[in-house]
Amino acid sequence: MAHVLIMPRQGNTVESCVLTDWKVKEGDSVDADSVVCMIETDKATFELPAGEAGTVLKLIRAEGDDVPVLEPIAVIGKPGEDWAAAVGGAGAAATAETAPTAASAAASTVAATAPGTVAASASATAAAVQGGGAVTAGGGAISPRARNLAVKEGLSAGALAGSGPGGRIIERDVQAALQAGPGLTAAAKAASGGAIPASGSGLGGRVTANDLASGGAAAAAGSGAAVIPGAAIVNMGEGAIMEAPIKGIRKLISDRMHQSLAESAQLTLNASALAVRLQELRARMKASPEELGFAKVTVNDLILYAVSRTLPRFPVMNALKIGDTLKTYERVHLGVAVDTPRGLMVPVIRNANLLSLRQISAEAKRLAAACQKGGVSPDELSGSTFTVTNLGSMGISSFTPVLNAPEVGILGVCNIELKPVAASPTAGDDDDGCGVQFLPHIGLSLTINHQVVDGAPAARFLKALGEAVADIDLTLAM
Repeated sequence: MAHVLIMPRQGNTVESCVLTDWKVKEGDSVDADSVVCMIETDKATFELPAGEAGTVLKLIRAEGDDVPVLEPIAVIGKPGEDWAAAVGGAGAAATAETAPTAASAAASTVAATAPGTVAASASATAAAVQGGGAVTAGGGAISPRARNLAVKEGLSAGALAGSGPGGRIIERDVQAALQAGPGLTAAAKAASGGAIPASGSGLGGRVTANDLASGGAAAAAGSGAAVIPGAAIVNMGEGAIMEAPIKGIRKLISDRMHQSLAESAQLTLNASALAVRLQELRARMKASPEELGFAKVTVNDLILYAVSRTLPRFPVMNALKIGDTLKTYERVHLGVAVDTPRGLMVPVIRNANLLSLRQISAEAKRLAAACQKGGVSPDELSGSTFTVTNLGSMGISSFTPVLNAPEVGILGVCNIELKPVAASPTAGDDDDGCGVQFLPHIGLSLTINHQVVDGAPAARFLKALGEAVADIDLTLAM
C-alpha cells in the first residue's frame, strides 16, 4: 500500500510547519532516507526524509504552504498505484486539479495576451493576484484556482488575458502562460510579483532570483535605495518603493511576538552593574593558557553564569505561566537568544545552574553554531524557563526585551558604559570624599509578566543579579 508522508510534529508546542522547498517532483524514485522537502518552524529548518522507498506519486501541498502537523503532504508508492485511495476522499478532493485543456485553447490564450503586459507593476500584480475578484487588464476577473496557481508559480496575473466567461482568467490561462514563459526557479517564484524578464540566466533560460533582483536594483538605482531580498519594486513616480510579503519563519516570529504582547502584561525595569571585575576577569581568562579552557569565555558567558546562580534564589522568576497556573522550576533551563540569517532563535542550555562556567560557555557556543548552520534540533529549542538576550555588542544602552512566552521573565544585556560614581575617600584626604570617578557599568534590562510577578520582587532579583555581576569573581566561587 502507498505510504502517506505527513507533516511531522517538531516539538510539543508546534502546531504547523511551513513547507519551504520540495526536493523531488512527482514521478521521482526515492529511498527511505532521501530528503523530499525542507520544512521550517518559527525556530529552525529541517530536512524531511521519505520514510519508505518508492515513487513519488503525488505532492499534495505546495511550496510556501503553512501545513498543520500530522496532515498529508505527499504520497509515495508503486508506479500506477492509486494515491487518492491512500489519503482518502477528502485529500483527493482537496488536491484534484482541473483536466488539461486542448493545446489550441492554450495557444489562443497566449495569443490574446496584450504585448507589454508581461512587465506589469507589482501593485497591479498584488491587486490581480491577491484579490480574488480583481479586474485584470482584459476586463475579467480571476478564478480562485487560477489565482492560487499564479501565486505558487510567481506569475503576474496582470499579464494574463482570460478565456473564461466574460474574459475571466481561469486555470488553463495560467498554465498556458507558464508553458509559453521562460520558467522561474523556486527562489524566483518566492521573490517575484512584478516584471519578469523574457529570459533568465538559469539553466534553459530559467529566471533566477538574481535576475529579478537585478531588475529591481535597476529600478531603484536612481534613488540609491537598498534592495530587500524577495521584494518587488514599485515605481510610484516619487522614488522606488519595495514591497516584500511577510511569510515563512518571519511571519511565524511576527505572530509569536504579537501573541506574547497580547496575552501578557509586560513591564521592563532597567538597571546597571559595575563591570570593573567583569572586564578584569574576562581579560585574565582571554590571556590564560588554551588548555585551561577559559580563553574563549565571553562576557556574555559570564552573565549567563551569574543568571544561572541568581535565579534559584528567586523561584517566581524561573517560572512559566500556563493559563491560570504558575509553574516554578528548581532547575534553570536557560534560553539564549541567537541572531541568525533566518531570524531569531532561542536554544536552551538545560540545567544551567548545575553547569560550570566552562560548560555553560561551551554549550552556548555549540547551540549558537547549530542555529547559524540550521542544524539545531527541535528539542534544543524548547523547554526554557528564563531567557537572556544580548544587544550589548551593538552599542545598545537599554531596550525592552519581549517575553519568550510562557516564561515570566527575560533579561536584556546591554553595552558597557562609563558612569560617574562618588570616589572613595583615601587616608589623609581632606576633600570629604566629594570626588567623582568614571567606572564601567553594564546595562541590564529585565522584562517581566506583571500578571504574576510584581515590580518589587523583580527589582530585588535585578539588584541581586547586578551584585552577582559586580562581584563575578565571588559568584564563581559559589
